[in-house]
Amino acid sequence: MNPVKRREIFLRLQAANPHPITELEYHTPFELLIAVLLSAQATDISVNAATRQLYPVANTPQAILDLGEDKLREYVQRIGLYKTKAKHIMQTCRLLLERHGGAVPQTRAELEALPGVGRKTANVVLNTAFGMPTMAVDTHIFRVSNRTGIAPGKNVLEVEQKLIRFVPDEFKHDAHHWLILHGRYVCQARKPKCGECLIESLCEYKEKVF
Repeated sequence: MNPVKRREIFLRLQAANPHPITELEYHTPFELLIAVLLSAQATDISVNAATRQLYPVANTPQAILDLGEDKLREYVQRIGLYKTKAKHIMQTCRLLLERHGGAVPQTRAELEALPGVGRKTANVVLNTAFGMPTMAVDTHIFRVSNRTGIAPGKNVLEVEQKLIRFVPDEFKHDAHHWLILHGRYVCQARKPKCGECLIESLCEYKEKVF
């Protein structure tokens, strides 16, 4: 895909949604971190349902430690892999207090040193909480990047690196939000809604569905 076409794609996505935001509900970097930890292999809807109950009771590292792992499990038990996630959250809260004074760190290395925090989670926090131009590549973004030709790659890291290289600087902060929403609601896995797609005329997918 040439740079002119790629730029036009992001211009259209921007025009349709000038200020995209995550669908995870949060008010602080810590709340976002916990929500993203819970969101692995789960829907944002299920995570939001859990955190709406959890955060009014405990929304700081110390408060969650005071709550205890068994009680935390009760709040997140409807989310996939909830036992492992609850364990990681408790470990993360301890490390945040021990190493960072209870604050969420603002570097990838420090974030990835936290239990359960991988590259994608770190990228979401860096971008959404701290405004850094990172690309958090999930299954939706991986699919859209490959299917459209925006940034094809064999794995998520390759797609991430290509997006960082190919996306014009002015769009880098919001690009991963646009792409995830596009993949979630339009460029869906089983049957993409090509007839409703605002970038269809620019997309290089050869098996479009109308």
